[in-house]
Amino acid sequence: MFTRVLIALLLSVTYAYSAADSYEYKLLATNKTSTMEKELNEASELGFRIEKAMGGDSAFGGAEVVVIMSREKSSAARGRFAYKLLATNKTSTMQKELNDAGNEGFEYRDQTVFNSAFGGKEVVAILELDRTANPKVRYEYKLLATNKTSTMQKELLEAGAAGFKFVGVTVSKTAFGGNEVVSILRKEIR
Repeated sequence: MFTRVLIALLLSVTYAYSAADSYEYKLLATNKTSTMEKELNEASELGFRIEKAMGGDSAFGGAEVVVIMSREKSSAARGRFAYKLLATNKTSTMQKELNDAGNEGFEYRDQTVFNSAFGGKEVVAILELDRTANPKVRYEYKLLATNKTSTMQKELLEAGAAGFKFVGVTVSKTAFGGNEVVSILRKEIR
């Protein structure tokens, strides 16, 4: 009798643990950055949240941005997050767009380099807004782009001294200026 109770208890604990830790994943892939932003927000309405993004050539889709999103099966966070995808081949444009989005409360989630049909090689940044955040946090972003790692080191140190926290980097040939290291940093606006 004791053995049956112990087995039943172990099975119920195992079931409860595995149910609490089960996830669903959604893979998004497109060769249009405007489509990706729409798909990110549609998936968010179903409770999914971004995990990772990568640009590159897939076997059947050619040049694509691929995003993996996830949700806990038990999650009720449908529509909690909104997404903004920024894609440009000019550092000044990306800097302005990052700060405009940061002022609205969008937080950096990931970045990649993407070879788009219209813009050539572009740096793509994906930002996320938590609609439930109260008070809404705002961010200032700094984009650093250089083809010399020694220059990037110096610029990172200066940005860090000014209170900017590193959030992401890509290394690739971009229209920004050839083979470049592109770093994004942010700090909260008080």
